[in-house]
Amino acid sequence: MPRSATISPQKLASKKEAGHPVDLVDVRTPAEFEELRPTFARNIPLHTVKKRLLEGLPSERSSGPVYLICRTGSRAARASRALLSAGIEDVVLVKGGTEAWLADGLPVIRGKKAFSIDRQVRIAAGALVVTGAALAIFVHPLFAAVAAFVGTGLVFAGITDTCGLAMVIARLPWNQKCGASQCQE
Repeated sequence: MPRSATISPQKLASKKEAGHPVDLVDVRTPAEFEELRPTFARNIPLHTVKKRLLEGLPSERSSGPVYLICRTGSRAARASRALLSAGIEDVVLVKGGTEAWLADGLPVIRGKKAFSIDRQVRIAAGALVVTGAALAIFVHPLFAAVAAFVGTGLVFAGITDTCGLAMVIARLPWNQKCGASQCQE
């Protein structure tokens, strides 16, 4: 399978400033998008990007490259793999995501503060481990399986860079709220 090209945030911003058409798609959740985003980005969450750009909404697809961004690049890379496997070859990843965008001092729109998906995963995993351990100590030793299951999931997520818990959390209602006109579900 072909690999996505990459571009630095500075080069992408320069392209936009020079008047080139730039279709920057942010694949984070609407809540994350609302918190902080490049000024010219539009939001198509990761779990809908393939459907939106390929299957259902041809008007969503630009004629030039699709530039993908997320917080650090991991979700954008997953979106890229999905688009490449579906036949869209002009996909470009923004190196370092919105963290690099912000670090480069490029213009952003800031909105209401939100918990990142990574932070929500850490809270949920920690709560499950503590609960499983407490139940194993005070109720029945088999509850240790809860902590073992969560630990196994975290190891799998680290190896594959795919987290099932994060995918579930990203679809929860509080991660779908968005007040920006550019933010779409």
